[in-house]
Amino acid sequence: MNRDGKNTISVRLVDEALLGFTLSSRSAEELLRQLGLGAIDLADNEGRVDVADFSKLWRRLARQFDDEFFGMDARRMRTGSFAFVCRAAMAQPTLDAALRVALDFFRLTFEGFRGELFRSESLAEIMLSEPEDAAPLRAFSYFTFWMLLHGLACWLVGRRIPLLAVELRCEEPAYTDDYRVMFSRNLRFARPSTRVIFAAEVLDLPVRRSEQELHGFLAHAPSNILVKYRDTTSLASRIKAQLRELPAEQWPTSEALARTLCVSASTLRRRLAEAGQTYQAIKDQVRQEMATLWLADASITYADIAERLGFADVSSFYKAFRKWTGTNPGQYRSLILRGDEGP
Repeated sequence: MNRDGKNTISVRLVDEALLGFTLSSRSAEELLRQLGLGAIDLADNEGRVDVADFSKLWRRLARQFDDEFFGMDARRMRTGSFAFVCRAAMAQPTLDAALRVALDFFRLTFEGFRGELFRSESLAEIMLSEPEDAAPLRAFSYFTFWMLLHGLACWLVGRRIPLLAVELRCEEPAYTDDYRVMFSRNLRFARPSTRVIFAAEVLDLPVRRSEQELHGFLAHAPSNILVKYRDTTSLASRIKAQLRELPAEQWPTSEALARTLCVSASTLRRRLAEAGQTYQAIKDQVRQEMATLWLADASITYADIAERLGFADVSSFYKAFRKWTGTNPGQYRSLILRGDEGP
């Protein structure tokens, strides 16, 4: 247990992972001890667990209960299922075909939901269908499924696939910080359906993975698909937090920003470069984040969004949004608002 953000996840997610396996006669703490992970302190809500330890937890729970989905569905996802779906998906020519094979497999595996891939112009969405009278699942259940599917997709094409939005039927849980890092800052809860939205262009990417690469991927799973925790005290995170509090027209120049941080402009550039960032990239990341939020509100016009983000006109905003996301604001808004009407 530690309180350092790097390569860790919140202990609250450990608690969630154990929930499906704990009984009145067996506490979560007792189960952790049985699994050889008794050092994890579930009472420390601010504590963080090494990704390696969470991976051990996942593997040991799966081995003991023959379920790779934490006991969260009426049917078990038997040990070896993830390896099987990876092997089936990597035999496909494109990510589009691979995802459809994976979704077919999960449709046969789970009873509580089924996923479908839809493509609409420059956007794609994967939507989970659930029985009409079914109560929403826990957020952890939805996010675990997305982690398996999204992690597999990223590995198949050898690149990170940005998620433009993640919508869930359930209410927002008390803790979402890690989810916003793993998936997207644009999380929307209490929606009519559960889905993820991303640029459709990635569906055409070729799948080129060998059996040897699969062995390496599975040997390190799931730690290699658990996105590393973002340090909220890092320089980039502090700058983003500052920009979110200001209208775009009041965003400081790099020189003014450096002064507020009590460093020189050259030192600021160097420290950002060491983290693989630039001030311009950080500003664009915040602009994209705010744009996706405002596009989900039909009362805010494109002109209003362009002005709020500091663009000279709507055309400039459109070009920038397409550069950031691979789609245009109109198509994104149309898909988001259509989802508000329900499946």
